[in-house]
Amino acid sequence: DGDTALPTEEEWSKCADMLVLDAEGKSRPFKSLYAGEGVAHRQMIIFVRHFFCGNCQEYVRTLCASITPADLLRLPTPTFLTIVGCGAPSLISMYASATSCPFPIYTDPRAQLYSVLRMGRTLDLGPRKPDYVQTSMAGVVVSSLVQSLRMGRDALKGGDIKQVGGEVFVEGGRPTWIWRMRNTRDHAEVPVLRRVLGFADEDAPLKKRWSENVR
Repeated sequence: DGDTALPTEEEWSKCADMLVLDAEGKSRPFKSLYAGEGVAHRQMIIFVRHFFCGNCQEYVRTLCASITPADLLRLPTPTFLTIVGCGAPSLISMYASATSCPFPIYTDPRAQLYSVLRMGRTLDLGPRKPDYVQTSMAGVVVSSLVQSLRMGRDALKGGDIKQVGGEVFVEGGRPTWIWRMRNTRDHAEVPVLRRVLGFADEDAPLKKRWSENVR
């Protein structure tokens, strides 16, 4: 399945030295997010759409409410989570505030990582509203519009609106699981990420959703 096919050695090697930017516009190689001294052995890297995408913001909010830094610390193997977007670094602080995200956020403004990792480009909404989206479509659109208008000159710097992302789980510097969005509302559901990360959830409804979403 192309949505879950791991990056090739060549693709991953190419990604390693590509640069991501922090909120101050300072660059660092992508590999610094998952390898090196003081970096957790396991990393879940979330690639989101443009910074004004209301659906992705809901995803990050839901994710951060379900998986906290303290939760990750309780796992037997050191694990961390990072968000990567594709807009201007000047919008990262807004995004962190809007999503109440306690995890680091970086950006790949030219979407080079997205391209090499074979993440698609589409405006297709997909057949169903995912569990992580709690707001109506109209509410999401209005919220995104108001948010962008408040940003003044940065309103057009959210990133490529067609670019979709996904999730990459890295262990020991190598990707061991990936999910590529097939439409604009197709992030891996939070229960799926919890399973991949190794949380021993006992909630039956969650397990049912995992079986529906793991492909």
